[in-house]
Amino acid sequence: MDSITQIVLGAAVGEAVAGKKMGGKAALWGAIAGTIPDLDVFARAFVHPIDGALIHRGFSHSLVFALLMSPLLGWLLHRLYKKKYEQKTWTLVFFLAIVTHPMLDIFTNYGTQFLWPFNYRLTFNSVFVIDPLYTIPFMILLTIALFFKRTNKWRFKLNMIGIIYSTTYLLWCVIVKLTVLNNSDAYFESAGIKGKNNLVTPMPFTSFYWMMITEDKDNFYIGYKSLFYRFDHNDIDIIKKNKKEIHKLKWKDKDYSKMLKHITTGYYAIDSRSIDTIKFYDLRFGVPTQMTEGKVKTPIMGYGMVIDNGFVKKTEGLRSKGLWEHVNFDAYLYKVFKK
Repeated sequence: MDSITQIVLGAAVGEAVAGKKMGGKAALWGAIAGTIPDLDVFARAFVHPIDGALIHRGFSHSLVFALLMSPLLGWLLHRLYKKKYEQKTWTLVFFLAIVTHPMLDIFTNYGTQFLWPFNYRLTFNSVFVIDPLYTIPFMILLTIALFFKRTNKWRFKLNMIGIIYSTTYLLWCVIVKLTVLNNSDAYFESAGIKGKNNLVTPMPFTSFYWMMITEDKDNFYIGYKSLFYRFDHNDIDIIKKNKKEIHKLKWKDKDYSKMLKHITTGYYAIDSRSIDTIKFYDLRFGVPTQMTEGKVKTPIMGYGMVIDNGFVKKTEGLRSKGLWEHVNFDAYLYKVFKK
């Protein structure tokens, strides 16, 4: 999830664990702890872009990391505050604030390597990385709670209401995702598409609008389902797979082809029409058709590989060109709530 959401969650957890003992310090350090796992993003600047995709939400988002860091940070804060608060309390604050970060990220489509060192990412694929309906009510309840004195019962109650609300919202998203997934075959079949390996993930900023992907031998088909109206097969985007083109990627040092397949879990398409560049698209992040009124249909994320003498000379991240200048939030909201 986004940094603000992780700060709110960490602060709420710190407040729940030690707010009565420490006051605002518990929420402050909980918020700081809630951002620690995402410091792995800085490591990506020093490695190959594809390696960086696996470093993020890797070790730092694991249970092992939380177990190792929390006693160390608990010991440091115990001494920083001159042993005013018990070391085990500090350790518990840091452990819960750190471990809930990757637990929340598991609900997003990128997932986390929570069970590191096992090379497997856990993901429920049920919450978009920025979801105002999750974050804003949670943040409001926490903020109001912190205005009360630490001994006031409403401080604890409001914070717990926020935690319960956020947890319930995550459960709601899982239920909706499973419902859409269960019906996805029927939606595509109504458009004459018999696919397989269906993937369902939330559309940006909402749990009311969902993207569905299915595939056949040659194409991926991307459909969209709002909770407020029937499935419209006219909105389906078709992406040619061209998966065999991945064999054109020749690497001088490390072979990243298998890693690309692993990262995308097989949901990728390749554009090799350019003479000197091969574009590899990660379709889990979809295409921005619905947000741009059809003006931008290039997949949102991927990698561009510059080819020189038959080998990959340079790899860089790809983003849809002209995406933000064509985004129309009014039209997108209309898509979400009213066809």
